[in-house]
Amino acid sequence: MTRFVLLFSLVFCISAFAERPNVVWFVVDDMSPHFSCYGEKLIQTPAVDRLASQGTKFTHAYVTAPVCSACRSALITGMYQTTIGAHHHRSGRGSLKIHLPTDVTPVPVLFQEAGYFTCIGSGLKDLDHRGLPFAAAKGKKKGGPSRLGKTDYNFEWDAKMYDSHDWAGRGGKPFFMQVQLHGGKLREGNESARAAFKERVVAELGSATDATKVTFPPYYPRDPVLLDDWALYLDSVRLTDLHVGRVLARLESEGLMENTLIIFVTDHGISHARGKQFLFDEGTRIPFIVSGPGVKKGAVRDDLVMQIDMAAISLGAVGIAVPASMQGRDVLAEGYQPRDAIFAARDRCDETVERIRSVRDGQFLYIRNFHPQRPHLQPNAYKDGKAIIQTQRALHTDGKLPPLSEKLLFSDQREAEELYDCVADPFQITNLSKDAKFKTQLERNRERLDQWMEQSRDKGAESDAMYDSDMAEYVKKPNPEVERNIALMKQWAKEGK
Repeated sequence: MTRFVLLFSLVFCISAFAERPNVVWFVVDDMSPHFSCYGEKLIQTPAVDRLASQGTKFTHAYVTAPVCSACRSALITGMYQTTIGAHHHRSGRGSLKIHLPTDVTPVPVLFQEAGYFTCIGSGLKDLDHRGLPFAAAKGKKKGGPSRLGKTDYNFEWDAKMYDSHDWAGRGGKPFFMQVQLHGGKLREGNESARAAFKERVVAELGSATDATKVTFPPYYPRDPVLLDDWALYLDSVRLTDLHVGRVLARLESEGLMENTLIIFVTDHGISHARGKQFLFDEGTRIPFIVSGPGVKKGAVRDDLVMQIDMAAISLGAVGIAVPASMQGRDVLAEGYQPRDAIFAARDRCDETVERIRSVRDGQFLYIRNFHPQRPHLQPNAYKDGKAIIQTQRALHTDGKLPPLSEKLLFSDQREAEELYDCVADPFQITNLSKDAKFKTQLERNRERLDQWMEQSRDKGAESDAMYDSDMAEYVKKPNPEVERNIALMKQWAKEGK
């Protein structure tokens, strides 16, 4: 009798698990909303468009940090990276570590505690995060840890919060899956790598995007290098869409689609001179689509949302209590009241010290630069290694950049405050902070930012000890450029810049 009761209980539990929705997150590197469902005309993205038509598309979605590790630290906890001390890019990697506050738990742990099977990978059994066949990893069993997807968290975490790289081994459990894709990084590398990527695009998609037809922000010169890069970037969008379509086809073939909540986002905008790492729309605005059980189909929402909301949305969708301390909101919850403002922060990126904060409402973007005496494009080995940045620096040196590019990208200093009317000025070109007609908007958003920094317990500037700890990791492989930049950062700090 006892064995019968145990067996019945086990069957009941498995059945109960099966009724709970699965959750799939698509998290894509370095990509802005250049999808046809968001208005991109030069390419077509049928898979992401399909998600939008079958679910709810958010048109004003933004990240809280425009760089990988800080953004990912925020999205996996549902918290501002500035609150949990994970706001400096690739921090806590040296001898000094970063630990989460006691009341903050990573989302995969919450799913595990609720009986979910947690996984992070490519979403496909035979292709990796680039959409290429898995390469054999030395010293690691095929199908093992080498197939886990990108994490890049700036805090200490237990690898056991992920059960696998794929949901195939879940048994009778529902699953929480993160599909991590290479996105805009697909087009990066030296000239040979970019040529190889273009060949791959033609082989898989039949043609490459015509660089002569590319349109991009008016502050970039229409130089052949930049045009070709943007065309390759759009092709990375197309290949990302192809990968998404393959994952959706797998869910359908396994009979999982109808009971799976899907969220599609990117971790920040396109990697460019005013995109990734910066708080303009090009760096912070992202696609955000939610589809699945109970989600309104074909809906378009224009209210302000953030990537940290995906944590609360997912927990709410499967009936897991959202922690009281979580700053992300379940924007699909009944009775949800839209925000009147959202916030973002940019801090140290690699060796380059920076501190910028922003707040935006439905019309205006306010940015505060804590180091206005430094140029917009501070020296940074990562960004300066890109052909698009090298080209613009060369044009600047030769005096061949258009005036707008010179002003926005290569001024020696910046204004301490910036204010943009994002409706009238979608590329954030005209700074209104000193225009008396916009004094009310400036003061309102200045006050909003002050209140947010205090209430969210913004951890602020990085200590000298933590900077030195992390830089010790950066220079383990000798890199004269990084070492020069570190010395410059220290010199500028002494000078009060």
